[in-house]
Amino acid sequence: MRLFVAINLGNDTRSRLASIRDELRKDSKRGNFTREENIHLTLAFIGECTETQAAAVKAAMFETKFELFVMTIDHIGNFHRYGDGCTWWAGIRNCKPLEDMQHDLTKRIIAKNINVDDRRYTPHITFGRDVVTKKEPRKIDPIAETVSAIDLMVSERIDGKLTYTSIYRKRAGE
Repeated sequence: MRLFVAINLGNDTRSRLASIRDELRKDSKRGNFTREENIHLTLAFIGECTETQAAAVKAAMFETKFELFVMTIDHIGNFHRYGDGCTWWAGIRNCKPLEDMQHDLTKRIIAKNINVDDRRYTPHITFGRDVVTKKEPRKIDPIAETVSAIDLMVSERIDGKLTYTSIYRKRAGE
């Protein structure tokens, strides 16, 4: 199983972000753009796991404590990669509850001897990879999203489409 922990966004937020993604796609020469139903905020990328490792990640999630909080999506930007394409994303305004929860979650996953990307966390919602465009990073009208849960997601190809499915949910306040 290929796993990651994420915040799944509400339908309104996903729809608004999909509109911004579509503007970028229209003004791009090429790119591999995220399907609307796959738009999410990754908290921890785990990668390939066994059932035993997945259970350990669930336990780490269960131990992670957080309360409901609001995060604000307020800009779009990109990560430059080798070659001529970039990864474009929507960025989150500084949000201490998000940073604290993500840090605690990552620490708990590592404590369970699960490999996780522990580079400095830059919260972003990916719109597309290998995007070639003349568009520039910019501010967007703020989108507020109330975070009430985190999900353990499995990533798989179903009928040729990349599909993300929640296999465990941890709710705020639990």
